Amino acid sequence: MKIVTKNINIQEHVFTLTNQRALFWKKEKALILSDLHIGKTAHFRKNGIALSNQIFENDLQRLSVLIEYFQPEKFIVVGDLLHAGDNSDVDRFCEWKNQFPEIEFHLIEGNHDRISKKLEAKLCLNFKSSELEIDEITFVHDFEKTNPKFQITGHIHPGIMLNSFVKKIKLPCFALSDYQLLLPAFSEFTGLDTKNLPKKGRFFVFTDAEIYEI
Repeated sequence: MKIVTKNINIQEHVFTLTNQRALFWKKEKALILSDLHIGKTAHFRKNGIALSNQIFENDLQRLSVLIEYFQPEKFIVVGDLLHAGDNSDVDRFCEWKNQFPEIEFHLIEGNHDRISKKLEAKLCLNFKSSELEIDEITFVHDFEKTNPKFQITGHIHPGIMLNSFVKKIKLPCFALSDYQLLLPAFSEFTGLDTKNLPKKGRFFVFTDAEIYEI
């Protein structure tokens, strides 16, 4: 797996975009991502739809490579860590996470994060709240129009439609505007929303080989 990076400036801080659907903040030594939707494949299997475990394992492998590359001291998950409560995929995630006990785990709750006290203890969260503020930057799952501060958000699973001579192609992206950085969904097992993006901004589209601005 190849990691491609691109630095951007937000509120006088340098953030590093990656082609692996995650963001790194060097000052905070934080790996920032959104919409992992852990448990989605197990939820589908429980409801009679045959999906391979490898889909989720691929997400964990990408996370492992990002940890090795950036050596973060904390995760900041900007919502929808889980998809449908507790299931076998959550057990697998906790097993994987136990390899990295030194990394703090901060969860900004999303609309799918219905977490009981028992499940919260199982996940070993260091922080759980509806939002987090660091250096005048607010981390929140869905953009809040009434909040005047810059926000790093998820929820929408942003994508860009590109037209080629053969067919239309959807690719995930980061969307940067004056008041928001919208993160792509980390899980590859998600759809892409190409319609509800910020109307004005810069869009950083990525593939396995590159990141480019459109």
